Amino acid sequence: MKNIVKIAFISLVLSVFASNLSAAENGEVSIQNGKQVAWSVKDNKWLDLESFWRSYAKDNGGITWGQSKTYPPYNDVKEYDLFMVEVKSGLCLMEFYHTRWRRANDVRRWDDKFNEYAGCAKVFE
Repeated sequence: MKNIVKIAFISLVLSVFASNLSAAENGEVSIQNGKQVAWSVKDNKWLDLESFWRSYAKDNGGITWGQSKTYPPYNDVKEYDLFMVEVKSGLCLMEFYHTRWRRANDVRRWDDKFNEYAGCAKVFE
């Protein structure tokens, strides 16, 4: 009987532990193995931040304007278009929202750490 109680208790503890591992919110950033990763609810796993952006873009029509140092022509851009801008410090996913380009994180409100990742910290300089 003691073994059955022990097994039940261990099962309960493992179940609670496992549920806490995946209790992260979409876009929540964590450090794993020294690298920043973000929780993707859709993919049900941690992704590096650029992969998180690309997964988001894929689920929302793709990166409309590709990747470049030069922004697309303003008159051709539509609400929610996506663009991966290249700046000296790296890439940043941009989303056209309410008549201007914004960091996708500023529209979607993922973890604030996205605003310091790669090119996002200096995208408006």
